[in-house]
Amino acid sequence: QVQLVESGGGLVQAGGSLRLSCAASGSTFNINVMGWYRQAPGKQRELVATISRGGTTNYADSVKGRFTISRDNAKNTVYLQMNSLKPEDTAVYYCRPSGTSYWGQGTQVTVSS
Repeated sequence: QVQLVESGGGLVQAGGSLRLSCAASGSTFNINVMGWYRQAPGKQRELVATISRGGTTNYADSVKGRFTISRDNAKNTVYLQMNSLKPEDTAVYYCRPSGTSYWGQGTQVTVSS
């Protein structure tokens, strides 16, 4: 079992920044790739970024150059630094270990125009 707690969301104006955190606990020793996902109202959940234990990253085209994923393996925590936010980034953001069905409760990000 893995427990995930996302935090750091909030309301921000377009062009602003937020830093999300995802703290994992439980059976985390064999987690390799962690991902951030988001779900906007009326839309399907989509992958935003992934990072391997070794630091290899991948991003959705819509966030490349604006978002940065990172992790602290000692703290079992993954971060998502979001800069130059746009109204279309408004969504609930979740983290998930790739290949598992574990989800946290999510954190709401709202970007006003």
